[in-house]
Amino acid sequence: MSDSSRPVLEAVDVSKSVAGPEGALAILRGVSLAVHAGESFAIVGASGSGKTTLLGLLAGLDLPTGGSIRVDGQALETMDEEARADLRRRLVGFVFQSFHLLPALTAEENVMLPLELEGARDARVRSREALDAVGLGGRRRHYPAQLSGGEQQRVAIARAFVHGPRLLFADEPTGNLDQRTGHHVTDLLFALNRDRQTTLVLVTHDAALAARCQRRIELEEGRVVGRSEGAHA
Repeated sequence: MSDSSRPVLEAVDVSKSVAGPEGALAILRGVSLAVHAGESFAIVGASGSGKTTLLGLLAGLDLPTGGSIRVDGQALETMDEEARADLRRRLVGFVFQSFHLLPALTAEENVMLPLELEGARDARVRSREALDAVGLGGRRRHYPAQLSGGEQQRVAIARAFVHGPRLLFADEPTGNLDQRTGHHVTDLLFALNRDRQTTLVLVTHDAALAARCQRRIELEEGRVVGRSEGAHA
């Protein structure tokens, strides 16, 4: 059982290096953060600052070179890939800049997919409920090519939320959308964060979007160079 007093996500002195032609290249250097249940948290920085690398480490998609990352109290660096994949399946949802919808599946089938992978018998019912929640109940039988960019991102959000994750990681979720559509999508993300108390960790270069998060950090050349509070969305 989770302890509500401890962070749902915590990084302590995390570093990440990769091999380069002239030796090890440091991507992240001593990054620490803590995010509590239900918070909205932004990671900001210029291109190449290490924010997407950090997001991948926090989600257990890769392992740090040094330091520790805990998700719901579990140290990711002590787990093998199978265990980390199981943790992501149970606790984590993802929304990316590219929607990553399967073109041969309808909106309903795309949202059903994570539920079917875990053997849920009510996958179709829950998929329809999730699409209703993002305002696309009437488009559930449409294929991705028949949907606008904003609609595709809303399907991706429905898919991310359908299994009730404790943590949602969003990597530049409005990067492929026009300003008006992007604003609508972010309104939806923050509404689901608030209404379902799903912890939202957002990577963005958009200062206005980051300011909507309750807290944020800024990365520069792999280091945390700023921490600040934002307005509640």
